[in-house]
Formats: sequence, structure tokens, C-alpha cells
Amino acid sequence: MEAWVRNTRVSLHCPSFRDWRPDFCSGAFLFLQGVLTSGMSYTDEHLKQILHRTKTIACVGVSMNSVRPSYFVARYLSLKGFRVIPVNPGHAGKRLFGEEIRAGLADIPDNIRIDMVDIFRRSEHVPPIVEQAVDIFPDLKTVWMQIGVENDEAARMAEDRGVQVVMNRCPKIEYQRLFGELRMGGFNTGVISSKL
Repeated sequence: MEAWVRNTRVSLHCPSFRDWRPDFCSGAFLFLQGVLTSGMSYTDEHLKQILHRTKTIACVGVSMNSVRPSYFVARYLSLKGFRVIPVNPGHAGKRLFGEEIRAGLADIPDNIRIDMVDIFRRSEHVPPIVEQAVDIFPDLKTVWMQIGVENDEAARMAEDRGVQVVMNRCPKIEYQRLFGELRMGGFNTGVISSKL
């Protein structure tokens, strides 16, 4: 598979057609696209530090649909021991991963210490989310924008308040990559599924 990403030729060597697995090729391409198109680079040590220190994540834009990326990322993180507080006004009051879905960040009780806000929203919708997060969560350490989500204005806003920012990356992919859960080129688990 070949593609051009910001004038850079990206070649992914997939297994032969007989052995081809979509999870390897498409997953590897999405990962490389995210790495190559991101305006920021992050060291593995930096990402490990963030994932080690994070305990509670507010996941903005999480879906209750089990085939949506926001669902299986949040589910994966909760199964790895992170406390995931789902945020979606369309599902407020329902329960997901043992937690009540909140309509907005302001609806998260004060006694829940949020370390990271993980954002599954379009890039143009990010600044008000970040502005609210840095105002209401005194212990906030990280704003994480998912693959395809980048907003320099929001990043500056968070960094000016001492909050670290990761853009255009997925904490599920980074956790798997950094903690040895991915095999054969990074993505070939032999299973095609959005579920664990």
C-alpha cells in the first residue's frame, strides 16, 4: 500500500494477498498518517510518562455504539485500569463502563480528580472544551486530542496553564505500542474486531 502524506511517500508492506489482513494494513496506515501529519512530535518516554501518571480520564464525545472508535478506545482504557468518565450530552444519565455519562465537563463531580481530557470532537470544536477543562479541573495534567484532531489555539491555551498537550494521537494505540501489546509491525493481532 502506498500513499502520500504531506508530500512524503509512505509505503506499507502488507503481507501477500493470500495472507492480507485489514487490521495490519489499515491500522498501520492510520498510525503512520497520524505520526507524519502531526505538527508536533512526541518521544516515547514523554508519552509513557503521561500514560503512567494518568489515573482518571474524561472522555469527551464518547459514543455508546460499540463499533465507534470513541467507544472501543474508552472501553480499552477502562479495562487497562484507567477510570474513564464518559462525556456526551446525547447520552447523559446513562451508564457506560461503570460510570454515569455526563452531559459536559462541568457536570463531573468535584470529588473526581481528572488527570486527562481525551477529545473525540472535530478540531474546530476543541477550544471551548479545553478552555473549560483548564478552568474547572485544578489537577488536569494532559489534554489529548485523538487522531485527526489538532487545534493549535487550544494547545497554546492548555500549555499556557501548564497542561501538556498531545494532538493527533490515540492513547489506546500509544498504550499498546509502548507497553508491548502490538505485534508483527505494530498492529497485526490476527483479530479484526472493535472489541477486546
